[in-house]
Amino acid sequence: MDLAAAVTAARRRYAAARPISRDWSDRARAVQPGGNTRSVLHFDPFPFRVARASGRTLHDVDGHRYVDLLGNYTAGLLGHDPGPVHDAVRRVLDDGWSLGSVHEHEVRLAELLVDRFDSIERIRFTNSGTEANLMALAAATHHTGRAKVMVFANGYHGGVITFGHGSSPVNVPHDWLICTYNDIDDVTKAFARHGPQIAAVLVEPMQGSGGCITGDADFLAALRTLTETHGSLLVFDEVMTSRSSRSGAQGRLGIRPDLTTLGKYLAGGFSFGAFGGRADVMAHFDPAAGGSLGHAGTFNNNVVSMAAGVATLTEVLTDEVLAATFERGERLRRELNDTFTRHDLAMCATGSGSLMNLHGTAGPVRSAADLGAADDRLKELLFFHALDAGYFVARRGFMALSIEITDADVAGFVDVVDDFAQHHAGL
Repeated sequence: MDLAAAVTAARRRYAAARPISRDWSDRARAVQPGGNTRSVLHFDPFPFRVARASGRTLHDVDGHRYVDLLGNYTAGLLGHDPGPVHDAVRRVLDDGWSLGSVHEHEVRLAELLVDRFDSIERIRFTNSGTEANLMALAAATHHTGRAKVMVFANGYHGGVITFGHGSSPVNVPHDWLICTYNDIDDVTKAFARHGPQIAAVLVEPMQGSGGCITGDADFLAALRTLTETHGSLLVFDEVMTSRSSRSGAQGRLGIRPDLTTLGKYLAGGFSFGAFGGRADVMAHFDPAAGGSLGHAGTFNNNVVSMAAGVATLTEVLTDEVLAATFERGERLRRELNDTFTRHDLAMCATGSGSLMNLHGTAGPVRSAADLGAADDRLKELLFFHALDAGYFVARRGFMALSIEITDADVAGFVDVVDDFAQHHAGL
């Protein structure tokens, strides 16, 4: 089978079925570079345009309905209109929303998060995970008096801290030290050479945007040991993985980082970020404790996100709900991999819990190097096949299940993938 021809045909079918979305994309391109203001949302020939969303479903302007398995790239863990969050936001809006002052909701949310994460003794809020990581690195370099920041190839910590192909031209100009993910020997050698200059290690317990590549427990534990030995700070980027359990991936791993960054779903779908950790490090933002670091941000403590976050953690995300969603994702990933193996199709699903990524290789995948020979055309064909069947995943194969996704949705998607695999068996 000619995969290139199959992809071309799939794109044509997709475009022909969505003329209104095409018109909106043409209109967007006239005023927005690339036709959007969030690059990840684009795919060829053009993205469908959403008209409305509810629960676990999306409806586009051309009348198509999709079960949303993408969950706004993890920010939509609660689904599209969770009732308690909706009610909380309506209540605070009745009292005004651009306060320019401190208020009670931010204190309540801070208390809830400090209670959930043992490693977080003090916390501050931002508007995004990107900002949270920027502020955590500012705290780490200031606290240690060092300049180098160890990160990992294929890592992503926000739009200006990304390492998919080395250091991006838009990255902030830290003194980056890029190592290989899941490679203890590489990290150990880097510390042997640069230990006294390394301020922090910034790491995702699972590389999310890089393809849902899970960090080996031994690797992450080694980072904890090396940072303690050399006087560096360990920063866990849990913007995505905090959904793993009540206390995130660090809780499952039993590793206590010095700083943790958060974001995505914790404000119920509204803009949110946070960074926190050891009291002595966070004290640099406390003038009463002699701290000299400022932290600006007009909307850091906006009442909508703060109130939504309180409702999220007190009324929606129980430990039982998180555990059930985690296990549902584990089951889906196992069934997808069983399907690929049964049909001898060179694809696999990686990830942890409700976060996963499809790849055009049989695997295993432990680092970006293992994706070098992956066939992206298989992912694109599966993407369009799923859309035709009413399931939405990211074009790159990423999935983030919301708590609204049901066992029936999982079974239905597995059937869709099974049908796809039968048609492409042996590739």
